[in-house]
Amino acid sequence: MRGVKFGGKEESATFSFDVNAKLEEKERKSGRLVVSFVLTVGTKPSVVKFEVEGAATLSGSNTAIEKLLEVDPKTKIPLLLHRVYQRVFTTTFLLATVLDTPYPPPNLLFSSEMNRHGSGRRVGEEEDSGEEEKMAVKPKPKARR
Repeated sequence: MRGVKFGGKEESATFSFDVNAKLEEKERKSGRLVVSFVLTVGTKPSVVKFEVEGAATLSGSNTAIEKLLEVDPKTKIPLLLHRVYQRVFTTTFLLATVLDTPYPPPNLLFSSEMNRHGSGRRVGEEEDSGEEEKMAVKPKPKARR
C-alpha cells in the first residue's frame, strides 16, 4: 500500500474519487484461482492518491469462482474487484487518517457512489452476502530502500 499527499489539506468538504484497477489472472486450478491486482484511488481536486498492489486467492467451486469474475451489469465492475476494495478499505482509511487527507467511502465502487463527491464522514459498511466462496487478499509487501 502506498499513499501520496500532493499538498496541504484542502478545506473543501467536497471531493470526487477516481478509481483505476488492473486485475490479472496468475494461476488457475480446479477450485482455486490467484489474481494479482493494482487498485489506485485518487481525489479531485488532486490532494491524495492511494495505491494497493497484491494478490487475491479464490477457493471454492468453479461455479462460485466464475460468479466472482462476472461483471455486474449495473456498475460494469467485476464482483471480485468489489471484494478486493472491501478488504483494503480499512487500510486506506487508516493511511488517509495518518496523512490527514480525505478518504474514499467504503462503497465507492457501487454505481450510486462512483465519481460521487465525498462528504468526509464515514459511511456504514454493507452486510455480508453469505456466499460460500472464500477469498484471501494479501497486499504485496514493498521492498525497503
